[in-house]
This record gives sequence, structure tokens and C-alpha cells, in this order.
Amino acid sequence: MPLHTGSCHCQNVRYEVDIDLTQPVIECNCSYCEPKGFLLSFVPAASFSAQGEENLTEYRFNTEKLQHLFCKTCGVQPFCRGEGKAGPTVAVNVRTIDGIELGNLTRLPFDGRSA
Repeated sequence: MPLHTGSCHCQNVRYEVDIDLTQPVIECNCSYCEPKGFLLSFVPAASFSAQGEENLTEYRFNTEKLQHLFCKTCGVQPFCRGEGKAGPTVAVNVRTIDGIELGNLTRLPFDGRSA
């Protein structure tokens, strides 16, 4: 898979991720994702590395299984961490990937509101 880089707005938090953006990205309609406009792609934690994590703070809600992380300075949430069926996982907010062309992504609606 191709290596991509990304960051929060102020770039205090930067990351690298091996991610296949030819696969659909999740567009969830839950009360958290929809207002923020998240487009998410889940990758194994081993495919992801971040710098500046000391600049992150977390928010958990509902089942509290996902560690929603956002920058203390600019408030952008570049990724969150959780536990998937195959082990530790990272949900990358693909909107924070450097040079992303949103029109080239295939979106997969997910009904998180009813889940």
C-alpha cells in the first residue's frame, strides 16, 4: 500500500500511514462523525505512526471503545485509535491526509446513527 502523510491543521501532530485509498472510505452519519464531516479509513495500528502525540487530547463517548484524539492547539482530529476484530486499529480521518483529492475517493455510507 502507498505511504501517505498527514497532520492536524497546525501541524503539531503529524503522521504516516500505509493506506489504500482506492478502497471506499466510511462516511458515518452518527451524532459525532456527521457534524465533523469525517471520512474514515481503518488501518492496522502497525501501518500507522505519529509524531507529536503529546499535543493530543482524547474524547470517548457511547461505548467508549474508540479513543477520539484531537490536537490541543487547533482542535483537528486527524485519527482515532481502537480495537478491531484483528487487533489494534487506527481510524484515519482521510481529510487530513496531505494533498488528498476528495473527489477521487469512493464513499461508503455507514448508518452509525442506528448502530
